[in-house]
Amino acid sequence: MGKRRCVPPLEPKLAAGCCGVKKPKLSGSGTHSHGNQSTTVPGSSSGPLQNHQHVDGSSGRENVSDLTLGPGNSPITRMNPASGALSPLPRPNGTANTTKNLVVTAEMCCYCFDVLYCHLYGFPQPRLPRFTNDPYPLFVTWKTGRDKRLRGCIGTFSAMNLHSGLREYTLTSALKDSRFPPLTREELPKLFCSVSLLTNFEDASDYLDWEVGVHGIRIEFINEKGVKRTATYLPEVAKEQDWDQIQTIDSLLRKGGFKAPITSEFRKTIKLTRYRSEKVTISYAEYIASRQHCFQNGTLHAPPLYNHYS
Repeated sequence: MGKRRCVPPLEPKLAAGCCGVKKPKLSGSGTHSHGNQSTTVPGSSSGPLQNHQHVDGSSGRENVSDLTLGPGNSPITRMNPASGALSPLPRPNGTANTTKNLVVTAEMCCYCFDVLYCHLYGFPQPRLPRFTNDPYPLFVTWKTGRDKRLRGCIGTFSAMNLHSGLREYTLTSALKDSRFPPLTREELPKLFCSVSLLTNFEDASDYLDWEVGVHGIRIEFINEKGVKRTATYLPEVAKEQDWDQIQTIDSLLRKGGFKAPITSEFRKTIKLTRYRSEKVTISYAEYIASRQHCFQNGTLHAPPLYNHYS
């Protein structure tokens, strides 16, 4: 079993971008090796999976990669027909201790929509929300349209207070994901927002010491040039892509920029950290319903009021 810790022992302010484009199942058996080429995503505007290089310096930032749920995944929120309020569904099986209440809430996604809305329309930023301000590693993901195409996803493996962390990564993921142009006002009605809080970080005993569909994984390895690289997938990725452990590891190595043939011996040199996550997703329509006192007849041009926050 791995050694458990509350948060990853990483340098401050590590940032990660996510590649949430649905890919077909990797071909071949669990013992296959790849050639010296990048894995491409069919039908993706982003082309080959990006290489992610550790950046040394005062900023302490690092680009790694991460894949969120693809199209067709149901949000884990529901509407109260009487009030239009959002409430979290029970904790998904296998994602965390079921004896505890969810930390992540739909209100966190609403706050992200508030932040983005105010930024796009030039209004003052909303007041601080009422939900917990405890520190967590977190991701903010934007998807668009009926097929929920990825539109931006960036997060951090450093624990950040939720109020400032969600505000920062709302705008970073919406406006500064290098794979996409910045989000615009016109796109708001088609958006879905997801907030993922990462928990239960553990040092794995080896590269197979994790469960598909239960754990997210972050790998560190030394590439063929002797440079340390990293890559990550959120817990839902391998299951969504119908990958086994070897396929997931090999995909992460390619995403991290490893171009040499992948052997079983090389996989044994990987340092793997496993973690879990809590995730909630809402649509813009659900957001508007929860803020119905702030908008007149659903119009997009009235600024949100701020009396829903203390």
